[in-house]
Amino acid sequence: MFRNALVGAVAGATGTLALDIVTYADMSIRGRAASNMPQQLVDRLAKQVGINTSDTPSDMVKNRESGIGALLGYSDGLITGTLYGMLRPALRDVPAPIAGIGLGLAVMALTDAPMTAMQLTDPRQWGLSGWLSDLIPHLAYGMVTAWAVDAMRLR
Repeated sequence: MFRNALVGAVAGATGTLALDIVTYADMSIRGRAASNMPQQLVDRLAKQVGINTSDTPSDMVKNRESGIGALLGYSDGLITGTLYGMLRPALRDVPAPIAGIGLGLAVMALTDAPMTAMQLTDPRQWGLSGWLSDLIPHLAYGMVTAWAVDAMRLR
């Protein structure tokens, strides 16, 4: 069980790297800005739990929100990969590409759900470009994570 969790964590880190590479490539090609949704989520959560930042310089608050937002993304990738690594033996009959698509869609839903629930975004308003900007990196995460788990489990 521990080995499967460790394999999943390493695969999740690899998948997260793939997600970042695809995202930054998209930003470079299209000249689009980075999403500020993670920072907005951190800001909203801080306010909900009563964290007062009124006496902190605004640039410091924004920098912290940006850092925490990125850390949340990395933790999502590592935790999801760990769970997948633990579940993969039970899913051994599922081909890696199918598992990767399912994993990518699952992590996309897990990351988008809190932002949607907190009314920071509305996927019904995204349009094709918005959906593709979210879907393609998450599918890259799922595929790379699934393949990495299978590759590390082979001895």
